[in-house]
Amino acid sequence: MSSDSVAPDSPDAQQEPAPPACVMSFNASDASGAGGLAGDISTIAAMGAHALPVVSTIVMRDTAEVFDQHALDPEAVVEQARTVLEDITISAWKVGFLGSAETVGAVAEVLSDYPDVPLVTYLPGIAWMDEDEAQSYHDALRELVLPATEVLVGSHQTLTDFLLPDWDSERPASPRELAVAAAEHGTRFVLVTGVLLAAAKGGEAYIDNVLASAKGAIAGEKFERFETSFVGAGDTLSAALASLLAAGSELQAAVGEALTFLDQSLDSGFRPGMGNVVPDRFFWALPPADEDGEPGADAAAEAEPPAGSRRVH
Repeated sequence: MSSDSVAPDSPDAQQEPAPPACVMSFNASDASGAGGLAGDISTIAAMGAHALPVVSTIVMRDTAEVFDQHALDPEAVVEQARTVLEDITISAWKVGFLGSAETVGAVAEVLSDYPDVPLVTYLPGIAWMDEDEAQSYHDALRELVLPATEVLVGSHQTLTDFLLPDWDSERPASPRELAVAAAEHGTRFVLVTGVLLAAAKGGEAYIDNVLASAKGAIAGEKFERFETSFVGAGDTLSAALASLLAAGSELQAAVGEALTFLDQSLDSGFRPGMGNVVPDRFFWALPPADEDGEPGADAAAEAEPPAGSRRVH
């Protein structure tokens, strides 16, 4: 036995503090660090939980757009998850972009073995995919993952296209109508982001973010609308929500806290490249304020909200 190892039944091991809640995330590897597993890991850590990241596909993208992907063998995805699940107890799932309909089916089999673990599913936009592949992917999600999903998270437009593809009314679908459509597939709640609110004459424009069930809207949070586009915001929100549910938070309170966390992450966002702004999930780790109560010059520059609509995508 090495000098730094501890036997499971030793007094030292019995005095170990309880581990943080563990969240397993199935998502794409995103080398830009904006979203995907990189975004999930940083968000889950910032929320005080432990991330168990499972790579579903490798996405080639920068901070402006997605160019292509390299989907992994579904068996390799499953093997990553099951190896960890045999060792670690998880308290929540987060499902992001899985890459292919075949991987959706493989991941759904893993999820089905743990029906009591809450699942947060995030629906990103996939307009960059081949149309037939995208259709098969969405069909598989509706049939295999939505029945296990506690909360489906996505932008208003993305959820409308996914849940109500034949919607042709000039009036936008309401969060409740989206929740009714999701409930038909077995999903209990939807968290709809980017719901446009009409601005009062001369007033500020806002977008709403609404938690809804088939019975109606439950909770929400309004954000002031700016003209900056963010990348990784949807992954941030859904990973934060999964972390809070893993820690035992009640759903409505968890949604409120996750939305507040997202808002602060966006306010402190930064632009690492020539594309969109990336949320700063560690905004709370800025240097302490100076004697006048103001953050240092560098900290103030980092904390400055990006100029520009807070589009959660």
